[in-house]
Amino acid sequence: MTTHARGAVSSRRGFLGFAGRGVLLSGAAVALLGNEQSLAAALQAGGNDVAILNVALGLEHEAIAAYQIGAESGLLDKGTLAVAVAFQSDHKRHRDALTATIAKLGGAPLAAMGMDEYSKSAKLDLTTVKSAGDVLKLAQRLELGAVNAYLGVIPAFADRQLAKVAGRLAADETMHYTALTQALGGQLPGALSYGA
Repeated sequence: MTTHARGAVSSRRGFLGFAGRGVLLSGAAVALLGNEQSLAAALQAGGNDVAILNVALGLEHEAIAAYQIGAESGLLDKGTLAVAVAFQSDHKRHRDALTATIAKLGGAPLAAMGMDEYSKSAKLDLTTVKSAGDVLKLAQRLELGAVNAYLGVIPAFADRQLAKVAGRLAADETMHYTALTQALGGQLPGALSYGA
């Protein structure tokens, strides 16, 4: 994400209950736990709905690029490739919805970086991707980060309809994360694990 995008993104502080533990975490803390530093900085700075949506749009651009890189890697079998392309299509729909909403609110939607920039991104860390399992682990990590990021911003939206959209996006990301975890033979998290 560009320095401009990081500086432009902000929202009011939101607080989430850390279920069953009596601990309150700020939305910024949840974003940090999801490895979304730009979102954490935005939530700490205070700001508006368009700025939050632009961070979400940046996450969607990144997911689209990651699935594209995985699809072009030659590491995925035909069935896994089909699922990756389907998940990428979901992210494209998310991107389009976020872009339209940002424009409707009078904002300027964040542009995607070039594929070369995503390929060199430290966050994607493609140096570790050497097998189909590595592609799935990368996608799994990004999906979980997106789940936690979307859940973390829900309380920060001034427009409650946008909070509902964030919840719907988190549900899609959770579905992706669950499918990837099962494909990797991993254990699914227990109740109240997401967003914590």
